[in-house]
Amino acid sequence: MDLMFKYKGDNRVLPKSFTTIALSIAASVFVASCSKPLVLPGTSLYDFGPPLASAGVSEEMARAALLGHYAHYDVVAYEDSNTKTPMKTFVISYGFTDFIEQDGKILQIDRFVHAASKINQRGVETIFSDAATEAIAPRVQEVQLYEEDGAWKILRPESPVLLGVDGDPSRPLSRDPKDPLLLDPDADGHPGVTVRLNIGGFLKGEIYITRREIYRNSLALYPDGSWIGNVVDSSEQFVVGANMAILRQPSNNRQIPEPGLNPVILVRVPESVSTWKDLEAIRDTLFPPEPAFLEVR
Repeated sequence: MDLMFKYKGDNRVLPKSFTTIALSIAASVFVASCSKPLVLPGTSLYDFGPPLASAGVSEEMARAALLGHYAHYDVVAYEDSNTKTPMKTFVISYGFTDFIEQDGKILQIDRFVHAASKINQRGVETIFSDAATEAIAPRVQEVQLYEEDGAWKILRPESPVLLGVDGDPSRPLSRDPKDPLLLDPDADGHPGVTVRLNIGGFLKGEIYITRREIYRNSLALYPDGSWIGNVVDSSEQFVVGANMAILRQPSNNRQIPEPGLNPVILVRVPESVSTWKDLEAIRDTLFPPEPAFLEVR
């Protein structure tokens, strides 16, 4: 079950998405007094090696290798150009992905249970509760299994999902902070989902956000049975409010379009592994170390 990975970065600074969170808003308040920002660890986080060669592997065999229950790990790298110094963020997500067959179609079902983030500025910490992460409705989407470049691959097209607001997910995200369709999925008494902030150890804030999740995944079958690839994020986010006026600022996070900075890893696990507690206990045997920004040299 163990995967062999090489982490491309400085092991001395090694310390997961659900999605982009409003971290850069807090950072814009704090960045002017910070030291130099940390830098990206190159253009690729991990070296996975080549996928399994498709020669001798029929479509029926590839389908059998796909169907089942997987632990899910992904990293999405973002940059926010609204701030004086562009803020870079890794949003790291953990969850479970199931591939099932229904009426001859292969469906991918994603459910998230834990999320973390890392920013290229010291002194800024965000807390996104597991309750908020689990509030994301499971994403169900038909996937395409196909052979390309000597490997079996799957493509999961976009299927928009709303978080923190009701409505039609096929339409642009509402920008009305008093929209009557606003929800409180983490049940904390505030509209949208809450991101808690600890800035410099002295400023504790809350930002309330809504999102329209729009993701696309492309994965290939690897020799150990895992499916590995990358995620493309076209999501929308809106800041509904905050507990302090200084935090009520727009956020313009955009994905950094380097496939190697946005990996997705699916590793088959028993059906009994179904909660964050279960996954956390075996996390290090399944996935590579979480990424970290590096010191400026």
